Amino acid sequence: MNYEHLHLLLNHFPIIGSFIGAGLLLASFFGKNDDLRRSSYVVFIGIALLTIPAFLTGFAAAQMLHGQAVSDMLVRRHEGSALLSIWFMMITGSLALIGLWKSQSTGHPPRWNVTAMLIFSLLTVGLISRTGYTAGGIRHTEVREGVQGTAESPVIAEGTIGAFISHFEPDPDKFADEMTFSKWWWTFMMAAHFIGLILIVGTVGLLDVRIMGFFKQLPIAPLHRLLPWGLAGLAINVATGLAAFASRPENYVYSAGLWVKILALVLLGVNAAAFYLTPIFGDIEKLGPGEDAAISAKLVAASGLLLWFVVIAMGRYIQPLTDTLLGSN
Repeated sequence: MNYEHLHLLLNHFPIIGSFIGAGLLLASFFGKNDDLRRSSYVVFIGIALLTIPAFLTGFAAAQMLHGQAVSDMLVRRHEGSALLSIWFMMITGSLALIGLWKSQSTGHPPRWNVTAMLIFSLLTVGLISRTGYTAGGIRHTEVREGVQGTAESPVIAEGTIGAFISHFEPDPDKFADEMTFSKWWWTFMMAAHFIGLILIVGTVGLLDVRIMGFFKQLPIAPLHRLLPWGLAGLAINVATGLAAFASRPENYVYSAGLWVKILALVLLGVNAAAFYLTPIFGDIEKLGPGEDAAISAKLVAASGLLLWFVVIAMGRYIQPLTDTLLGSN
């Protein structure tokens, strides 16, 4: 299996998953069912996480198409569509994470969050569907509606909606130039990435250490209330990480360090689900000073801490391990 095959496999998750998430959200309004709403939030969080590797493998898949009878213009249109849709997917996933967090304490997400989720989920469905459509047009001539000319030199004549959306889709090369136009801007992005990591480790890491049995004089609840800072750090890291990758994909995509880091992040999503969607969180939420967590909670905390260590270590070794996967493609 190469990057093109992997990308074709992964890109089904954002498309199908966004429809499922939006369907559950709409059904929750008609049925006034909070459980359906929480389920849609869980789906969007999971799909947002899986969209990241789908997006990353797309750049490697595009490089594999060089030299083949494939239009570079159609590939670039797909890349621009993917750049726009992933930001909306990340916003939708972030809103779902906030809503799920709030519903843990109040029983339901705030009204502004529900409204924003409805708007962004529907926009995300539309944009991710267009991204899938532009991908299909690269190799499948039968779906190239609005594309004239030859496969090597097409002329794209979009419909009204497509033409409107295309104005907001960034050109991949121009986007890369904007992200690297100044060493000061690049330094700022890397500094923000580091600050985001500090926020994550300083909140999530401290909570995990307490659950594992250290610093027992600290109650769990105040530490848990610091977690929104960790979520803010995660948002900073996702935004700066994706921007850095899109600006220099050739420096990242063939590094074994990047893919180990992405795998660790996906497993952290599973770890968080095991913590919040099972009785583990309810059991440890009210632990006071000197009280010990159950062994199941300790295992989840220890595995989460280990995975964050892998994320940090592999982030450091992305550049030293550049081109380690060239032989597999």
